[in-house]
Amino acid sequence: MSGPTRVYVARLAGLPVYDPNGDQVGKVRDVVAMLRQGTQPPRILGLVVEVFARRRIFVPMTRVTSVDVGHVITTGLVNMRRFEQRTTEILVLGEMLDRTVTVRETGTVGVVFDMAMEQWRTKDWVLSKVAVREGSKRFRRRGQSYVLDWAEVTGFAQVEEGQGATHILAAFDSMRAADLAAVLHDLSPKRRKEIAAALNDERLADVLEELPEDDQVEILAGLDTERAADILEEMSPDDAADLIAELPTETAEALLTLMEPDEAEDVRRLLTYEERTAGGLMTSEPVILPVDATVADALAHVRNAELSPALAAMIYVCRPPLETPTGRFIGVGHIQRLLREPPSELVSAALDTDLDGLRPDDSLTAVSKYLATYNLVAAPVLDDEGRLLGAVTVDDVLDHLLPADWRDNDQPQEVDHDGS
Repeated sequence: MSGPTRVYVARLAGLPVYDPNGDQVGKVRDVVAMLRQGTQPPRILGLVVEVFARRRIFVPMTRVTSVDVGHVITTGLVNMRRFEQRTTEILVLGEMLDRTVTVRETGTVGVVFDMAMEQWRTKDWVLSKVAVREGSKRFRRRGQSYVLDWAEVTGFAQVEEGQGATHILAAFDSMRAADLAAVLHDLSPKRRKEIAAALNDERLADVLEELPEDDQVEILAGLDTERAADILEEMSPDDAADLIAELPTETAEALLTLMEPDEAEDVRRLLTYEERTAGGLMTSEPVILPVDATVADALAHVRNAELSPALAAMIYVCRPPLETPTGRFIGVGHIQRLLREPPSELVSAALDTDLDGLRPDDSLTAVSKYLATYNLVAAPVLDDEGRLLGAVTVDDVLDHLLPADWRDNDQPQEVDHDGS
């Protein structure tokens, strides 16, 4: 194996993984280790690598030919089955960072902010070093950091209640919400709860929107009711409605009562529709503009980084009021067309007024056919009076067309974590 013989694990997070031909096969998401008795450093078994469709697979260290600054290279022979952690295994980033440990010689206490793995002459990789930041007033200077040998610290063998998440979140800081959701999905409920507690409201809301319903309910149940209500307010109304629909009636009503009245009203309205209908699929907050808006106004609105690509692909022009349900719906503006118009031009001069729109009780099948027929990634939902109620996007349709377990649905096959 080429490259440095000592690698700090937090720096591996997100590194690209290449095959021998230089083609990227995925990104490093974690390192898998096995604790050993006494003061023997843990053996590194391999890497958790995220490949296409956010599937996380196991790559044994025997398949890794180079760990270097900026990349990892494998033999190219990897098993594509989804990674499943064994009871004898521990995730270095997911479970060992932020652990409270004790220095054996002095009895002083600190928090793990990084760890280093090292290749021995036997070619085995071990977790040799522990980077610790002081966490006790007994230290000479609060916040001082040390890099210690594995044998010099203790505390990894016990389950730590209330483990922090500062340093794991720092390692995953640049991840998209969907990628962080995939990381959380594979961690234990305990660790998910701790990480959720450390995330700010906006980031946690974004992550929750990308998680399976069971994980969403579990995480929300672990929060106090006031914070849970704040998180729901940060979520898009359709995602919040889907999550609230999975909760016990009393819990759901308590959370809706704690939410801001306007936010709660949107969610309550969405809850009146059947799940697999246009009304149940739609968001009540598409980009809505008045008839006197210009192309420049439209482009400014769709630059909002919080909009999904599907929502940003289309604007909806209506008579006042501009909050759903709006006044009379006039038409839609396709951003791809608006980009070809002068910024000072009124959007009303470049509208598509031929779309009849969906009705809130249209079935999932009808919605899918509508999007396919008109080659759209989003579509307006109108009531009988021609008012805009919301918009359905193709990503929400796909979520309901795919099997409920699509995130974990892999072909059954055997995998050997030891690479043999």
